[in-house]
Amino acid sequence: MQETTKGAHTLVDASRLIIEGLARAGADSFIGYPITPANLLYAYSSQRMPLMLPAPDEITTIQWMTGLAATGKVPVTATSFPGFALMVESINMAYMMELPMVIILVQRLGPATGTATCGAQGDLLLLKGMISGGHPIPVLCTSNFEDSWELSEKAVKMSVELRTPVVLLTSKEEVMTHKSFQLDKLNDIIPVEKKYFSCKDKNNCIYKSYGGDGLVPDFLPVTQNDCQVRINASTHDKMGILQHSNDESMANTRRLEDKNLHCLDNYTFYDYDEQKGADNLIISFGITAAAAKNAVNKLRHDGIKTSLLIPKTLLPVPKQYLEIIEKYSRVVMAEENINNQFGDILFGMNKPEKLRFVGNLGKMITPQQIIQEVK
Repeated sequence: MQETTKGAHTLVDASRLIIEGLARAGADSFIGYPITPANLLYAYSSQRMPLMLPAPDEITTIQWMTGLAATGKVPVTATSFPGFALMVESINMAYMMELPMVIILVQRLGPATGTATCGAQGDLLLLKGMISGGHPIPVLCTSNFEDSWELSEKAVKMSVELRTPVVLLTSKEEVMTHKSFQLDKLNDIIPVEKKYFSCKDKNNCIYKSYGGDGLVPDFLPVTQNDCQVRINASTHDKMGILQHSNDESMANTRRLEDKNLHCLDNYTFYDYDEQKGADNLIISFGITAAAAKNAVNKLRHDGIKTSLLIPKTLLPVPKQYLEIIEKYSRVVMAEENINNQFGDILFGMNKPEKLRFVGNLGKMITPQQIIQEVK
């Protein structure tokens, strides 16, 4: 991405910002199989990433990414639901092997192949339950161009520091819409620091691929020659040796969940525009957050005090969201589906009476729809 004159505006889309942000943060390879509406991410990666490999299908995509991650690279891919569905088993493998990677999921209308050129926000419940055993996988969600840049950096950092796949959730309208944007408003991105296990005795090196004192094991690429590295997608002990269900292997499996939950505060991102004295709270994420912002501005102009919460860390769910919701007597949640998926994740079947839902199928939500539900 070319530098521009200070204060100048450039015609750009979120796809380019995401790929550039990932690359500057330390992602160094892209593996992909083209699919609408993620094609621009695929195209820009071929221009920007040090290594770009076109895969023959989505299953192969994650398998190749797993191999690259084991060598110390931070691979990226981009897809939509039909491709993501094929990736789920291999993402589970990478999750169990504790290998860093970033999967950009561009939402479009489903079910199945749905409508490739129609946007949606319908994949959140899939992400909530995609890891066998119900273990949480980190999911960040962009809501504007600044997020496309900043959350890309956060996704790379999280994947490396937690040794886990991370999903960067977006939608068709976000990644395919061009608009005039001032690039020098974006923050500088600091490349992630990769820390490797250091063996004190090179002649007698013993490395536990899933050991160590903390929640996240020290990493060592398979390409070095000092220590043996075992990477295992089945139930294993700290050495990475296949086990059935002994205490050490079960503790290792529990740790996969613990590391994402216990480190959540370090990776909790959201915008909270609180208006003092407000009884109303609007919650929205992704592309619908723009309509929510417009609705809040109009409601305030009309003298109706309203606060706004835009979650950006969607999974695991940060406790801060429920703490904020508790303050309000009326909560309106807007998301581009017809079954209030984020509401289900927050409250399950026991949704509070104060919660109201605004949804759409096949078209974007308007500010007026949100305003009407608040009033």
